[in-house]
Amino acid sequence: MNSFIINHLKLLIMKKSKFFKTILFAACFALLLPTTSQAQEEENFLLNLTEFTVKFSHGTNFTDGVKKWNKCYKDNGGKDTWNVWHRVQGKGNVYTVASRMNNWAAMDVSDPAGKACRAIALDFITPHIESREDNIASNMPKYSRKASMEGISIAWVTSFKVTNSVAFNEVVNEVTSVVGTKEGDKRGYWYNIMGGEGATHFVTTPFKNFADIDVERDGIWTAYESVKGKAKTKEMREKIDASFDEMWSYVYTLEEDLSIN
Repeated sequence: MNSFIINHLKLLIMKKSKFFKTILFAACFALLLPTTSQAQEEENFLLNLTEFTVKFSHGTNFTDGVKKWNKCYKDNGGKDTWNVWHRVQGKGNVYTVASRMNNWAAMDVSDPAGKACRAIALDFITPHIESREDNIASNMPKYSRKASMEGISIAWVTSFKVTNSVAFNEVVNEVTSVVGTKEGDKRGYWYNIMGGEGATHFVTTPFKNFADIDVERDGIWTAYESVKGKAKTKEMREKIDASFDEMWSYVYTLEEDLSIN
């Protein structure tokens, strides 16, 4: 799916104006988080991330278009699977999506089923898109949860603009290891963004539903302090605070009726 979207975007950009740069975006709807049926393995992969802002009052048209594209894709024997996540807060009506790749070479592979649905994307999806942003991220399995995503419908995504990646990674490694040992697993899924602008790292924390967010839990630093004490916690907090310029968070909901699994 990743190669399909990249190859056809290249082809269409050569043929038409930038309007056509978004026509096949539905093909890259995949995993903002790991596939719900998968446990996280100690393996590296890439996420081809795309964030779309839908035009004001075009939400229903947009989602109807995605459903048409999904049906076309399945009817044409498409094999790829993906999840769609909808941002809860912030400006605009935003869907952040990504397609998982084992490596960069996956971009060289075409997808005939997606190619067959090009006209549907042109007619029923692109007219409702205001803007898009693309990034590629690499997972960080050493710092990430290994538990299955079964039953998860909410993702709390925290992004960082890191200026000292060595110090940042040292603290993340230390804190996730300690908390993971204490609690039996780490709390989130960590990613490193490969180039581009904006965030350099992000972590997704999964929840079963919104009520699950209300459950009282010790914060990460409280859990770490219970093992390492106040002095070590203060040291780690100061070190990571000095390693990034910006941090922000959004909550996303899984849109099952727009996903193919």
